[in-house]
Amino acid sequence: MKDHASIRALMVVAGLVFPTAVVSGQEADSPEPRIPPLESADGLNITKTLAHHPELADAWGSFAGYVFRGSTLPPRHRELLILRIGYLCGSEYEWGQHARIARGVGLSDEEIVRVTEGPEAAGWSSFESTLLRAADELDRDAAISDRTWAELEARYDTKQLMDVVFTVGEYNLVSMALKSFRVQLDEGVEGFPP
Repeated sequence: MKDHASIRALMVVAGLVFPTAVVSGQEADSPEPRIPPLESADGLNITKTLAHHPELADAWGSFAGYVFRGSTLPPRHRELLILRIGYLCGSEYEWGQHARIARGVGLSDEEIVRVTEGPEAAGWSSFESTLLRAADELDRDAAISDRTWAELEARYDTKQLMDVVFTVGEYNLVSMALKSFRVQLDEGVEGFPP
């Protein structure tokens, strides 16, 4: 069984915990967490919540680490997919954390907000529209359409095509967990844009 420090280390590797993160309590207008974060654990609220189930956190951390750190997708493309599925799932926690990460890989504040408008919003490159549409289709249909697949396939190799699906799927899963457990935003992390 892993201890809290080991779980935190896995979360850092997965890119889900920042080593210097400051954690706060819940937002005043948010419902109470269903699984309160363990205050004895280090890290963000997601880490403190997952500390209730070290075996699960350990197993999930390996997959999450690959999707976040080992994926064949360019970081900008990865973050567009993550932000879009987080937004579609209504996961404010996921959105807030990845808006910060997206800025770090070169997305502007304007582009981050534009993700909420979807693939048809003015300003996206043709391929970025395709990526956002892939996330929408996976959310809506649990499959990428032939048209979107062909557009992705014109630029991506087989591994990248697979990573698109698994990136959206991973962050859909995380969004479900965050919302179901009612994990609260961490201090200094903003939710959805107004």
